Amino acid sequence: MTVIIYDTTLRDGAQGEGISFSLQDRIEILGELDEFGIDFVECGWPGTNPMTDELFAAAKKMNLKNTRITAFGSTRRRDIKAEKDANLNALIASGAKWACIFGKTWDFQVEEVLNTSKEENLAMIRDSVSYLKKSGMNVMFDAEHFFDGYASDPVYALEALGAAVEAGTEWLVLCETNGGAMPYEVEAAVIAVRKRFKDTAIGIHCHNDTDLAVANSISAIKAGATMVQGCINGIGERTGNANLCSIIPNVMLKMGMDTNIKDLTKLTALSKFVGEVANMAPPSSLPYVGENAFAHKGGTHVSALMKNTRTYEHVDPSMVGNRRKVLISDLSGRASIIEKLTELGITADKSDSGLITETVKELESKGYQFEGADASFELLVKRMRGEFEPYFTITGFRLFIDEEDDKFTSEASIKIKNRDGEIEHTASDGDGPVNALDNALRKALSKFFPVIDNIRLSDYKVRVLDEKSATAASVRVLIRSTDGVDSWTTVGVSQNVIEASLIALVDSLEYAIMMNDRKAVK
Repeated sequence: MTVIIYDTTLRDGAQGEGISFSLQDRIEILGELDEFGIDFVECGWPGTNPMTDELFAAAKKMNLKNTRITAFGSTRRRDIKAEKDANLNALIASGAKWACIFGKTWDFQVEEVLNTSKEENLAMIRDSVSYLKKSGMNVMFDAEHFFDGYASDPVYALEALGAAVEAGTEWLVLCETNGGAMPYEVEAAVIAVRKRFKDTAIGIHCHNDTDLAVANSISAIKAGATMVQGCINGIGERTGNANLCSIIPNVMLKMGMDTNIKDLTKLTALSKFVGEVANMAPPSSLPYVGENAFAHKGGTHVSALMKNTRTYEHVDPSMVGNRRKVLISDLSGRASIIEKLTELGITADKSDSGLITETVKELESKGYQFEGADASFELLVKRMRGEFEPYFTITGFRLFIDEEDDKFTSEASIKIKNRDGEIEHTASDGDGPVNALDNALRKALSKFFPVIDNIRLSDYKVRVLDEKSATAASVRVLIRSTDGVDSWTTVGVSQNVIEASLIALVDSLEYAIMMNDRKAVK
């Protein structure tokens, strides 16, 4: 059996708080989903806003190889003819060959929300599907609130599905709209639907309000559903939709079922791409694709992994395009240090692994955190081994903060000296003292190291380590930098936020220069 994958990131996913896709964003995501092999992509509700209509127009011009475009909408309004319904006509005008329309299957919703009779609701479903079919569209019926409806009045919920089947729907998509059903309830209901409608394909659409969207989707597939709907990274309204980045590998790797996905190893890259476009980095804890999905911190875990990765990994990370990561912290033993050095491409010397371990633990007791700062850890090891000579030294700097028209402005001046003893003294403004210092440092270094011009700071985090000390507390600064291709993180700790920031900044820039030299040698 082949499980059909239906993506609704561009419609349901876009309803998540803080997410706002531009037209170009939507076009790029559609292209990536097609390349990955997604069967259906729901592009939105035609007629609701100009951008959605523009996307349907743009999709017609795209050379999509794997994906079928779907237009989303609802059944006709009560007490009017289907051919007079603006929503249904907008679906037809979209040019999409597939329509996915939702209708009520819960008697409570019919009476309380639609304010109509059960009989009229059945007619709305039947008329809408029939009209779209006669207009030349293929139709999926989204049975909204189906599982609540089935629990309340199973006879009527099945009658609603029957109305869609009689009118010619190709799919019955059972929607767990409120996200409150349990997996065993979903499985039982799907089995009942399969028994009643043996000749109609069944799909599942789940929300994550009880953190069970993936489990409910899998239960439905186990019970006979052959289509699963969801979003990349599980984004969406309220607590989100079923996460396709978990469902797809579960179906393929755990259940042994086929999909039309071309290359599962591209899954992690797809997750990161959508997260970047949505300006919402995927949580590092996401299964399969998260940055920490295969991260190991405890020394005993790492020691076992070195013997056999199956001891603490349920699949090989490379199967979904992810990678194993060893986190360095005060919980690390020698095995963790050795494995981490190997991961970073550094010769693992057992003779100094103990000293490195103790140094890491001592620094972490002072507030450092290397588990998310590989670049600072690599520089630390190279400094301890005498394998790294600083590219530059800061011989002095000053910060100026002025107030003008109730606004504060920052300026930094800095003096640096390179390995050859050449000195550069410069100044720069910034949005704040750290930004001004960062700008001045880059300006000074770019004369000696042009690669600095390609580096940008992509994230800056400050954490107070001892709140009880109030303004005298030590702080930890984590800086994420990128050259547009690679990214790396560095860390600095001090009771002075400027000093902590400067430590992390210097590590970041020295690491960038070191990487550039390394590439030049290759």
